Amino acid sequence: MTVSRRPPIETGALLPPKIAEAQETRGSIFGLDLRGEAAQPHKVGLLESVYVPARDGVGLALDVVRPRGDSANTKRNTILVMTCYWRGKKGSPSNEYADLFAPHGYAVVVGDVRGTGASFGVWPGHRTRDEIMDYSDVLDWIVAQPWSSGKVVGYGNSYTGNSADWMASLGHPALKGIVPRFVDYDIYEDISFPGGVDNLTQLQWDSKVKNLNQNVFANNSGEGQPSQGVRPVGREAELGAALREHEGAASPPPLQQVTDKDEWLALFSGFDRSPQAAAGRISRSGVPIQNWGSWFDSVSAEGSIRRFLLQSNPMTVIIGPWNHGASIANDPLCPAGEEIVPTVATQVANWIRFADACFNGEAAGERGKVLHYYTLGEGAWKSTRSWPVPATRQRWYMASGSRLSSSPDKTGFDSLQVDPELGDVISNRWETNGGALGKMDKVDYGDRREFGAARLTYTSEPLTRDLDITGHPVVQLDITSTREDGAFFVYLEAVKPDGVSCYLTEGHLRALHRKVWTGSPFSVLGPQHSYLKRDAEPLTPGKPAILIFTLQPISALVPAGYRLRVVLAGSVKDTFANVPADGPPPFLKFHRGPAGCYIDLPIIGR
Repeated sequence: MTVSRRPPIETGALLPPKIAEAQETRGSIFGLDLRGEAAQPHKVGLLESVYVPARDGVGLALDVVRPRGDSANTKRNTILVMTCYWRGKKGSPSNEYADLFAPHGYAVVVGDVRGTGASFGVWPGHRTRDEIMDYSDVLDWIVAQPWSSGKVVGYGNSYTGNSADWMASLGHPALKGIVPRFVDYDIYEDISFPGGVDNLTQLQWDSKVKNLNQNVFANNSGEGQPSQGVRPVGREAELGAALREHEGAASPPPLQQVTDKDEWLALFSGFDRSPQAAAGRISRSGVPIQNWGSWFDSVSAEGSIRRFLLQSNPMTVIIGPWNHGASIANDPLCPAGEEIVPTVATQVANWIRFADACFNGEAAGERGKVLHYYTLGEGAWKSTRSWPVPATRQRWYMASGSRLSSSPDKTGFDSLQVDPELGDVISNRWETNGGALGKMDKVDYGDRREFGAARLTYTSEPLTRDLDITGHPVVQLDITSTREDGAFFVYLEAVKPDGVSCYLTEGHLRALHRKVWTGSPFSVLGPQHSYLKRDAEPLTPGKPAILIFTLQPISALVPAGYRLRVVLAGSVKDTFANVPADGPPPFLKFHRGPAGCYIDLPIIGR
């Protein structure tokens, strides 16, 4: 059998030559191309929409697009995408995935998952076991087509990226690789309840998907908007029948009263929510993986690192300074307007190079894993085969006079009256993931000084040398509260010589879940928490308590002359639920001294 192929990619330099650590991946399947673009020798062919029956008879709506000019028997490797966001709009001659991949010589199959778009069935939420098993039915169907080479790569961003992960969990022989981008690796910790605190932006996401399932396009506020609707398969009557089936879906379970992971798991007992829980199955599949995440996209960088540690698949992980989907890059420590590579076109070239290697078997022959990461302020990409990278913990104490000091202060405390009305910029890492703003919006925290007056801030003296912070900062808070629970938010910032304070990363924890989980497989990253009922420890009002938790990972070169700043808060209105949900807001004391509040930064020697 001969499979039609496209010309090789014209690549640029693979990783900066000044970084010796990156040399081992130069030119390999798992290298990171920073400048190349992929040739597009083909035109997009005609789109065909079909219903494919799942094993239980539910009709799954698929779009099939192949390069223009192909005969019925022209063999093509296939890119598969399964989505809950409509595979295409009525009247559109193609879809975004076909336009992206068909010019490179692939057949492209995009499907509405059951209960969404034009597919039949019900969609009670992500991710039912029936939906996951549907992927095997779709893979079987692709393999049986006269144009199929029998080889498939799963691709996707966000929900569709999670779909690719679940494809790999099935161990289907046709699946040769996956490209999951900006996924929620652990749904509870990464997006629903990061730090154990209810992420309110997901209510907006649920509303959007519910509208889509009733053939209503929703804007960023979740309000229905007129549109041409989802692309039907055949007659409009069939679409109408599918939409009527959608109405039978149960409403998403209420999350507002969830206090621990046990309750959350009980609400979703018929679901397989998190790829992390299927890491063993995905590893056993041996499927090569190219995963993308961002320092600034909800918890996608943390999820990428956990995947890197947990799974044994041949793997490359890329973590950059992007928004959700990597359409916009942002390095707050670099001059405005400076180009950040790889660009979107070069990202595509990396996907194509990896997919080709999966189809021809090269990727399956790779050994080990490589993680590529971008360092803010330095504008450089680095690579490593292990994480965390070797670092020295440098401790900074929260001291009197709003100081951040390298030596402990005398005993004392600073007080904070939690204001439940205190919010933050809407262009934050959570809202741009799926809340009020969409994935095409820039993550931009702006000048953080505007939030300092209502929070506690601690600022260092100007740094006497550059500081390379790479890894997971860890914070200890020695607190006393007037309430039995609370949400604690910690921000790490870099203050420029002109006073502008730039966001670097953050972390937060619900006090109820402060018990450290010593048996976590991720303890190497810093203190972890189980969020289980058995480990819950309510605060005793008026009694001191210690909270130790890990911030989101970051890599940033903070220049000499800059200052470090740590900011403490007890609420972020509209993004996270207030804790406690009712009654008077907490009055907090943050205790200073040798055993008081501090932050440990992972510092790389230069």
